Amino acid sequence: MRRIVLALIAVAIGSAVAALLGARGDIVMIVAGTGVATLLLALASDDETPAPGPRDEADSAHVASAIEDHPAFRAIIDATPDPLMIVRGGRVTAANPVARDWLGAHIVGADVRTAIRHPAAAERLANPRPGSSGGAIELVGLGKLGRRVEMRTIALPDDGRFVVLTDRTAIDQAERSRADFVANASHELRTPLSAILGFIETLGDRDAGGDAATRTRFLGVMDKEARRMEQLVDDLLSLSRVEASKFRAPSEAVDLLAVVRQTVGEIGNRQEARAADIVVEADDALPPVRGDRAQLSQLLHNVIGNAMKYGRAGTPVTVRLADTGRAMVDLTVSDHGDGIDPEHIPRLTERFYRVDSARSRALGGTGLGLSLVKHIVERHRGRLDIASRSGEGTTVTVTIPTGEM
Repeated sequence: MRRIVLALIAVAIGSAVAALLGARGDIVMIVAGTGVATLLLALASDDETPAPGPRDEADSAHVASAIEDHPAFRAIIDATPDPLMIVRGGRVTAANPVARDWLGAHIVGADVRTAIRHPAAAERLANPRPGSSGGAIELVGLGKLGRRVEMRTIALPDDGRFVVLTDRTAIDQAERSRADFVANASHELRTPLSAILGFIETLGDRDAGGDAATRTRFLGVMDKEARRMEQLVDDLLSLSRVEASKFRAPSEAVDLLAVVRQTVGEIGNRQEARAADIVVEADDALPPVRGDRAQLSQLLHNVIGNAMKYGRAGTPVTVRLADTGRAMVDLTVSDHGDGIDPEHIPRLTERFYRVDSARSRALGGTGLGLSLVKHIVERHRGRLDIASRSGEGTTVTVTIPTGEM
């Protein structure tokens, strides 16, 4: 009978784990399966001991402690990727490895106010209201500067508390990034639109825009701003399409050298000022890469375009293709320009991030080019590296898997 009682409590605690972990279906199934299996084994056991008398509160705590020490229960708790703790009497009686890694090995047996140094969390766990769990509590800086954590608790039969800590840092960063993206996109679209509307208003004034020279100059500015806005919208749509397809790895065999030559030809056909500075170098007999031809063309237009914009006129923009010999092809684009200070390099692929905003806008940049490149590389299961020396230039290296399996 005692084994059956233990099994029933295991199912109860397992249900608590399942409730706390919510959508983690794999863990829920393990917990539920273990609890039911424990119960069935208890019912089928041949070496049952006589059931003792009525349980008092101390005995109930002893049974719960036995469950916590059960190997199957410990295996489940230890395998859970979220920090888990059990708190009784204001002290942490158990903690899985992730919780000990976050908060320190000393937390087991310590006062909960020492383990979790947050007033609202400590108050709930040190002085729990019997039978209540309460809502989630948001914690900041728990175990690591800037970490944002959601703490959830559920009451256990012996007035203990089962505690789950969920790291929400990445989720909160994504939410902030989305808000920043909307704000930046609105600003970037408003700037050329305001210029266009302002010049239209001026041209409508006979006194201000009456002569041909003024009209020509104003119309030129309007055309430039309209094209900039068009490019920005195109980049936003391209970024959206790439992000929507990033979980589907491309499978087409693409001759990357042919795409490079096509891209260089298109740049020459547009009669861009530095088209003649592009130099293409390639290993013989390059293997095809697994890719999306249209997206690889976008990548090349952005990377080569940046090298042309920021490299010094008359210096080469070198496009190099090399077989790494490890079922990968390296695409390297190098310029000879002012270079980029090291502190800016980690942020270059952020949307709308610019080292020099005024210069970037003057050269027609939207601030989305390298972000688009990063997402294309990720979809191709490749790698993007940016190296630069101030005063010497910048080298962008994209490594893409070949069609070899």
